[in-house]
Amino acid sequence: MSTQAPPRVAPEPAPEPPPAPAALAATPLGGDAQAFLDHLRLQRRLAERTLAMYHDALVRLEAFAVAQSVVLTEVRAHHVRRWAAQLHGQGLGPRSIAIHLAAWRGLYRWLGREGRILANPVDGLRPPKAARPLPKALPVDQAVALAEVHDDDSDPVLDARDHAIVELLYGCGLRVAELLGLDVQASAAARGWLDLAAGDAQVLGKGSKRRIVPVGQVAVRAVQAWLAVRGELAHVEEPALFVSRRGTRLTDGQLRRRLAQRARAAGLPQAVHPHMLRHSFASHLLQSSGDLRAVQELLGHAQISSTQVYTRLDFQHLAKIYDATHPRAKRKSGQKL
Repeated sequence: MSTQAPPRVAPEPAPEPPPAPAALAATPLGGDAQAFLDHLRLQRRLAERTLAMYHDALVRLEAFAVAQSVVLTEVRAHHVRRWAAQLHGQGLGPRSIAIHLAAWRGLYRWLGREGRILANPVDGLRPPKAARPLPKALPVDQAVALAEVHDDDSDPVLDARDHAIVELLYGCGLRVAELLGLDVQASAAARGWLDLAAGDAQVLGKGSKRRIVPVGQVAVRAVQAWLAVRGELAHVEEPALFVSRRGTRLTDGQLRRRLAQRARAAGLPQAVHPHMLRHSFASHLLQSSGDLRAVQELLGHAQISSTQVYTRLDFQHLAKIYDATHPRAKRKSGQKL
């Protein structure tokens, strides 16, 4: 008796790799998606980095809809679930997928308010869970070294600017967007400004929420030193407190490159990014004061849970001290636990 071989099943095609970030950034959006992004920029005043991530997410949403031959206003929950799975298959991590779903959910919430749809197809869909890494903070001595270093290879004017930037990031715990949004003078159009006489900064944080942050005397003196030479770079009509060589408002990328250069000049053994100084501000303040609510207010966190992550850093700090100093924590080399 002959046996017939089972039919061969063609393997499912591997998911296409996600488009390169440059290709996403260069792709224009359709009418509804672009109108939503303009709303976020003009009405919600989201940070440029957030807008860029939302733009990329909306580009992918439109590409999925075109491939499925469905218009955005007719997308349903089963479409979104399938597309989220495809994002995972393309290699995007849980955090990236969460950002995509947040952008898509925001678009459909906005379309609902405009009366264009009856139900939000993204509601109830949760992104895959991801381990929440601890924020990276510098040790106190490294943070102080970064603040106090003067780069001999740098232009003195740029060195004065960078010194003031580090003092504000580490001394006030500002977000990058908050710092870059500072103007020299207070005005109705300004996102933020410094009152050096009062020793405080008014900044526009996430969700367009304003808050007042104290500015220490060391940071005040650093800013005053920068203001004394700022005119050598800034255009006459430029309102920004921190400007580039070209005299225009400093960008996020320019700030990151200058901070990395300053970290090398300070001899720091690790790469330093601007948000690391905000983490260092919070961690060091919590270690010294133990006042979680005060740190929450200074950081501008809407939820105390966002601030509580720094208590884990504080515990790690205490654990290291215990391991290094307590007689019962010390073990001989090779001793088993």
